[in-house]
Amino acid sequence: MVDPSPDMTALNTVVPAILGLTAAAILAVTACFCTRRIRARNKKVNLEQNNITFQPTRRPTAVRSPSGQPPHYLKKSPSPTATKPLPGSLLSPVQSVKYSEENEGPKNATITTDGDATITENGIETGKLGALVFKLRYLADRNALVVSVVRCRGLPEKQNIARNGDAAGGLNGKVQAATDPYVKLQLLPEKQHKVKTRVVRNTRNPVYDEDFTFYGLSLAELSLMSLHFVILSFDRYSRDDVIGEVVCPLSGIDLSQIENQQVALSKEIQPRSLKIRAQGRGELLISLCWQPAASRLTVVLLKARNLPRMDVTGLADPYVKIYLLFNGQRIAKKKTHVKKRTLSPVFNESFAFDIPLVEGSNASLDDVSLELMLLDWDRVTKNEVIGRLELGGPRCTGAALNHWKEVCNSPRRQIAEWHKLNE
Repeated sequence: MVDPSPDMTALNTVVPAILGLTAAAILAVTACFCTRRIRARNKKVNLEQNNITFQPTRRPTAVRSPSGQPPHYLKKSPSPTATKPLPGSLLSPVQSVKYSEENEGPKNATITTDGDATITENGIETGKLGALVFKLRYLADRNALVVSVVRCRGLPEKQNIARNGDAAGGLNGKVQAATDPYVKLQLLPEKQHKVKTRVVRNTRNPVYDEDFTFYGLSLAELSLMSLHFVILSFDRYSRDDVIGEVVCPLSGIDLSQIENQQVALSKEIQPRSLKIRAQGRGELLISLCWQPAASRLTVVLLKARNLPRMDVTGLADPYVKIYLLFNGQRIAKKKTHVKKRTLSPVFNESFAFDIPLVEGSNASLDDVSLELMLLDWDRVTKNEVIGRLELGGPRCTGAALNHWKEVCNSPRRQIAEWHKLNE
């Protein structure tokens, strides 16, 4: 029998050793993997049993005021319903009532009024536009006037708020749609101290309880000023509607009374259009010139007179918008500069309009008309229309129609006429 060679003997010894090491390594990896899985499952079960949840911590972010830094003369003071008095105040503690929208106050409670409206447990006796409740207090040691806008009551429904600030329908006790009201306040006649409350959504009886402090005002200066409140309805998709306004001359208030204690007042909200109805809308001097060869109409706005007093100061900030209409459609627009604080503005501004040509016909003004609007510029609210005028078109009558016909029949001549503004 032949003995095995040394090489075969070595091979028979090495191969089993390699296989044994490989099997051991595989078993070790498998055991390690299973151990990790078992530990992870046990940890998860323990967390669920102990109801422990972990949430990532968020880094705090700074919140900026949407209105930016307030002016130096204006500061919002603490709520009048707070029990902590103002530091340095010499006033005696005043018992104040916290109002809510549903519960307007304690039974048999009456707020001090000035005769325009009365607030009792049954509500406020209001007109068509409701009433505004506010409080006044003067801090003599700081020369500061604190105006607290408390609430409004009985505001008209949203669809009844006309564009000029008047109410289309009264409050007859029926269920009516709510509005989104807020209040703007300014001191007249300077019109520099301007503030506004937050918007209260979907209510006709908003409660604000917001304080506004005006610094650097002496009692002598306050006697010459007036508080001008404008109540508006917020509209997300167009300009806010003016519900009405409240004007409170401080000369009619005993300032020594508000120096010693906080006084609550109630005023009926008035429509802004009443002042226009009582005074008329004024007149406008216009010069027109028709140039057929150039197919151009020149409009010169010269001046206006007898305009109504739009501000409590007895003045207005008028300007004029001009629209060119072709077949009843507006195709061009121009406007003058604003003339500040005057009832007799002088514009002396000229505007040229190119008239469209119709194929197969000569240049004419047959299908052309002008629409003019005189407006009062206002920084706080939307600009209010004082009056309108139409020259040409189917609705043109009287002196405006005669002026238009004379311009059409007398080309290349400047023809000026005074026109009364209409509603």
